[in-house]
Amino acid sequence: MTMSENQRNLEAGLLLNKNRNDINECRITAVVLFSTFVSVCGSFCFGCAAGYSSVAQTGITTDLGLSVAQYSMFGSIMTFGGMIGAIFSGKVADLIGRKGTMWFAQIFCIGGWLAIAFAKDTIWLDAGRFSTGFAVGVFSYVIPVYIAEITPKHVRGAFVFANQLMQSCGLSLYYIIGNFVHWRKLALVGLIPCFLQVVTLFFIPESPRLLGKWGRDKECRASLQLLRGDDADVSEEANTIKETMALFDEGPKSRVMDLFQRRYAPSLVIGVGLMLLQQLSGSSGIMLYVGSVFDKGGFPSNIGSMILAVIMIPKSLMGLILVEKMGRRPLLLASTSGMCLCSLILAFSFSFRSYGMLDELTPIFTCIGVVGFISAFAVGMGGLPWIIMSEIFPMNVKVSAGTLVTLANWSFSWIVAFAYNFMLEWNASGTFLIFFSICAGGIVFIYAMVPETKGRTLEDIQASLTDFLQ
Repeated sequence: MTMSENQRNLEAGLLLNKNRNDINECRITAVVLFSTFVSVCGSFCFGCAAGYSSVAQTGITTDLGLSVAQYSMFGSIMTFGGMIGAIFSGKVADLIGRKGTMWFAQIFCIGGWLAIAFAKDTIWLDAGRFSTGFAVGVFSYVIPVYIAEITPKHVRGAFVFANQLMQSCGLSLYYIIGNFVHWRKLALVGLIPCFLQVVTLFFIPESPRLLGKWGRDKECRASLQLLRGDDADVSEEANTIKETMALFDEGPKSRVMDLFQRRYAPSLVIGVGLMLLQQLSGSSGIMLYVGSVFDKGGFPSNIGSMILAVIMIPKSLMGLILVEKMGRRPLLLASTSGMCLCSLILAFSFSFRSYGMLDELTPIFTCIGVVGFISAFAVGMGGLPWIIMSEIFPMNVKVSAGTLVTLANWSFSWIVAFAYNFMLEWNASGTFLIFFSICAGGIVFIYAMVPETKGRTLEDIQASLTDFLQ
């Protein structure tokens, strides 16, 4: 055999191995699908909790005699609980694992729903709402991180976007049944996805990247084998994880202050910036008090809620499909542009209504504005910041970075949620002009700062951002 023939055989062997690895990376197994479904049961709990305050407002205020300020506290204290949960989410997820953290969060979620269902006064009502908020604050970090760590790179964005899809499913369910079910029974309905996740968590694997970080290489490979299939060759992926962890272990241990090093600046600015944009755009206020917005605009809130329930799931499904076809960056730009336009429509609608102009059309404009805003949010801005957050931070700072970014999200969510009703009372048109301005600034920020991460490995994305300013 000649040297050229040997070389051709070697090249053919390398190409065969490469093709085999590509096939392994492109495979979506039943274990990956089931593990994603189990984890996003927590996202469904999140959606139920977010939708509850809108549809239960009339019943709770009537039965317990709550004022606007008291109900604003009840609605917004969930986001305050989320802020507290965010502080602990990263450390807990690294200490007891991604699965253990989801079990931990469900203790608070179940306790919260029970406290709300049997509340006799505002103390138990607020305590239950705070408890569910703490749970969803933990969920908001651990679920996208877990999904990103178990899924193949070519479908990672779509699978993490299932987080937003299931939140939309929870919202839609509550927007529909909230018009017919008493608020106490509605709280008990929220226990169903909680118990479903508690049971099914026993049957999914732990994150292989976390096992690699813990130095449990054998279990890391076993987890990868389960996720990629019995006949898959996981050696390359396992070695990449091991090498990455070894590289990070050579450096000093991560602290929160380490995030403010120059090398992590791009990731930190992108992560925190997207979370601030998500909340300061007014999304939390509209989601939590959508009935108040419809009433303010003269559109029947029960009909508006039903319309939202019908369109939210298809819109989220569209986002799930487009995230891997269009990419993160174009979808973020399209989503934010839609939110910007709809905020402007709502600003003009409330302005016309305050001057007694176009009284027959302003309710229609209100409906178009609200439905359009939430649809645009569901397609991109609702889920993409969490996808990107789960992708851009290296494992050695992921705990500190994820905690900080999630804390920023929930902190501003609480501010917006608490102030929202008061802002509507102050000046509804001015409120949405503020949101319009923030969305317009967000378009510039996304265009200038946010990279495309579609189809790239986590290690490649993190290395490119870490080296960006070197």
